[in-house]
Formats: sequence, C-alpha cells, structure tokens
Amino acid sequence: MSDLSFYCPAGLLLVAFLCKVPGLLRAPRELLQRSVATLLALSSAVFFFAAIPSIAWLNAVTGIPNVAAPVVYSLLTAYSGCCIILLIRWRGGPAASTRRASRWCLCIYASVIAGLCGLFAAGDAPVERLRDLDTYYATTPYMREMICLYLTAHTVAALVMTSLCRRWSRSVHGLLRTSLLLIYVGYLLSLCYDGLKYAAIGARWAGSDWDVLSTDIARPIASLSSLLVGAGFMLPLAGRRIITVCRPWASFLALGPLRRVLTAVVPQDAVWLSPFSSGELRLMRRESAIHDGLVRLDPYLDDAVRTQVYDHARAEGNSRGTAMATAEAAMVIDALRSHASAAKGTAAPNSPTGWDDGVAVMAGAAPPPVAHCRPGLGDQPIQLAAISRALRGRPSTAQRSLDALVRAGRHHTAGTHGKAAAFRQLTPLPAGLAQERAAAETSAHTAGVTEPADATKPTDVTEPPTPPRES
Repeated sequence: MSDLSFYCPAGLLLVAFLCKVPGLLRAPRELLQRSVATLLALSSAVFFFAAIPSIAWLNAVTGIPNVAAPVVYSLLTAYSGCCIILLIRWRGGPAASTRRASRWCLCIYASVIAGLCGLFAAGDAPVERLRDLDTYYATTPYMREMICLYLTAHTVAALVMTSLCRRWSRSVHGLLRTSLLLIYVGYLLSLCYDGLKYAAIGARWAGSDWDVLSTDIARPIASLSSLLVGAGFMLPLAGRRIITVCRPWASFLALGPLRRVLTAVVPQDAVWLSPFSSGELRLMRRESAIHDGLVRLDPYLDDAVRTQVYDHARAEGNSRGTAMATAEAAMVIDALRSHASAAKGTAAPNSPTGWDDGVAVMAGAAPPPVAHCRPGLGDQPIQLAAISRALRGRPSTAQRSLDALVRAGRHHTAGTHGKAAAFRQLTPLPAGLAQERAAAETSAHTAGVTEPADATKPTDVTEPPTPPRES
C-alpha cells in the first residue's frame, strides 16, 4: 500500500484541525469544539505515524527498536476513546451524566495507554519490524500482551460506537443521520480490521503463517475506516456551510429553463456580472427577470388552457403537484405564442397588452386593465422551480401536453387579451387573501355599470347568487 494513502489524509485532517484552531481560541471552554479539535489532531497523528517511513524515522531518532509500536498503538487507543467521548457529548443529555460518562471513558483509555507503554518497556523486541510487528512478536512475552491489549481496546470502542450510532440513527434524519451512518460503516470496517488481526495472530499461535491478513489486507481497511469515521464527524459541521453555499446555485440552475423560455419577453440582462459573483446575487437577478416576464405575459395567460392541461395531466396519472406545474408551464407557453402573435399584429413595441397607451390616452379612450401576476405563480420559488422542471427537454412535458390538446381540438386561444387576468389557482388561496380578493371584486362590481332593473319583475324578489366555481 502506498505511503501517500497515509500522508494525504494526515495532511487534510491537519488542515481541518488548523481551521478549527481560531474557534477553539475564541471559546476554549466549549466542550464539543474541544472534542472535535482533539479528534482531528489525533486522526492526523495516527495517519502520519502509521506510515512505514514515519515508523522507521521514529525508531531511528529515538534509537530504540520498535518504539513506534507503542506510540502508534497509544495514538490509536486515544483516537478510539476520543470518538466515544465526542459521540457522548454530541448526543447530549443531562450535563452531569454526560460529564460522568466522558470522565469514565477518559480514565479507562488513559489506563490502557499506560498499560501499553508499561508492557512495551517490560518486553524484549530487539529486531526492528516495520510491517509485521503484530505477528512477529505474537508469541513474545509482554509484547504479546501489549498487542492483545490494544486490539481489545480498539474492538470494544468499535462495538460501542456501532451500537450507539445504530440506535441513534433510527431517531434522527438529514445530515445527522448520514453522519451517523458514515461512522457506523467506518467502525464496521474497524471490526473487520480487528478480525483480520486476530486471525493472523491466532495463526501464529497455532504455528501457521497468515501474516498477509495483517500486513496487506488489514492496513488499507484501517485507512478507509478512519477516513469514514472522520468524515462522519465533520459532515454536520461542514455540511451546513456547504448547503448554505450550494442551495442558491442549485435554485439558480433549476430556474434556467423557465428563464430561457421568457427571454422572448425579457431579454438577457446586459449588465455584466463578475465570474466570482455569489450565487445569491445570480439567483436574485434570475428570479427578478422571471417575475418581470410573468407580469408582462399576464394579460395573455388563459385560465382555460391551464385547466385543460391540468385535467389532461391528471388523467395520465401524474400527481397533483406535477400536474399543476405542467399546467402552469403550458399556460406560459400558450401566453408566449399569443404574445408573439400580437407583436406581429397590432401590439405596440413596448406594450404587452397590444394597446398603445400613449395614443389611447390622447384619444380619450380608457386603456384596458393590466393585471398583475397572480399570487403563487411568481411568489413561491419552489413552485417556480417545479414550473421550470416542466419546461425541460425538447419538447418539454408542458409542450407535449399542450400539443396533445391542440391535436384533440380541445384548446382554443382566447380571442381578447386579458381574459385570464383574475387567475384562479388550482390550490385554494389563504383565507385572508381570499377575503381581500372577494371584497375587491364586490367593490368593483358595485362601482361598475349594472343592468337597469326590469319593471316587470317584483322589486323584492332577487335571483340567487351564482355560486363561485370551485378551484
């Protein structure tokens, strides 16, 4: 196994530890912060000193053959204990019980490290072994006990961690669950590492030679296990920052199809953006352009198109959300066609309603009402993303649904612009907004021109109001 597979993780973990140092200096009494920093430092040290060149260098510097063995075993034992302490503090609970469990774990693993050093001092290991010390000295007094002690401590830590992570992962979700599963898999590999070591040592005790299990198979497994465990502990800390950075970019890319479709009414912004502009800025500009395009298309949007496409999508077995997004997207496509037809005909260059406002006002005519984009179509980024997904592909899902209606002869374009200015939603509006809209419609109706009363009808008899169409 290449030594780079040890030195590269050691360097990355050291960089992660150095990134934690400023926070540790600002809050030195923060237990969780201290535990994470200690874990990163120990992980880096384990990877560095477990590499073969580091083992040879440590033996040469001290002048003691195989002195790297208790150093590496002690670092590995301390790392195992630190993982348990970090998980205990991470899980939380009563402060007194958390401190008590952490102290017990600290005392036990400190005793194991002291035992490792004492057993190495009492043993006799004159022949330097860089790769197969576990099996070479498996039958040597005191060295044998030292090897079994570190393997036992490591196995106990792996069993405790797998049990705690498995139970805790059942009650959480999201990044925390992913982190626990990474730690769980990492310690399952640690158990495989311990099993291979036990098999190789047991074979030496039985007079056989299974050293390949310890030297060639166990080492890569140990390296992968440590990486998974370290990634599991770092994921909740780094994951939030990664999500904060990536979420605007994901939303920006998701709105791409809708923005490209609306280029016909809102051209691409000529203002240059730096390649280093943040995702939030790019997303804000894209959402603003989409809102402008929807407002300009609003007089051309046909409510009947949306209803027909929605019914067609539901009949094909699509879910309510998918059908609604497809219907909204089809309505936008139909509005773009109407806008293009109006632009070729009587529409003024800068008037999406087909009404030259300046000429009309000078002539004394009342301009047609320009509707604002209906609530829901441009106010909810999640819905905009769903509409944008329905516009993907060539042809898109919305395009296929609209063409199917045209072939079936069910689609008819509105004869006048502004037919769908009211824009009833497929989903019910919030109560407050519905009441405000109903009050506004009532006021507009009473203020408008009404039919003259029929003298033949009794004045005290009124026709029942027409029930509103259910959305």
